[in-house]
Amino acid sequence: MASRMESKKTVLAVDDSPENLDVLKGQLTPDYIVKAAINGAVALKIASKRPPDIVLLDVRMPGMDGFEVCQALKQDSTTRDVPVIFVTGEDDAEIRAAATKAGVADILSKPVDPNALRETIERCLI
Repeated sequence: MASRMESKKTVLAVDDSPENLDVLKGQLTPDYIVKAAINGAVALKIASKRPPDIVLLDVRMPGMDGFEVCQALKQDSTTRDVPVIFVTGEDDAEIRAAATKAGVADILSKPVDPNALRETIERCLI
């Protein structure tokens, strides 16, 4: 029988703002194992060691932006099928179109509504 910890899904949250990561952790920790990455390079390293069940990814970050991280995840055979949800402060048609083309499962706007976050994660994990 799996322990409660083993049965939890793993969420990889990627954001260059420690405050945003803290908010996501606070909203998800009771029900998910939350791993955090402060940039794209760290996120890819974490994902390559043990692929998460889902990725919450900021769009605008220094260094690798969300689109570059998403592209790298989709090109790696071990993370190709992991759903990616963009979490962004920008909500325009151009970003939505590019996100769809990049294979993003959904987009959530900041500040993230906790109920919408949970519903979106659950829908993407099915």
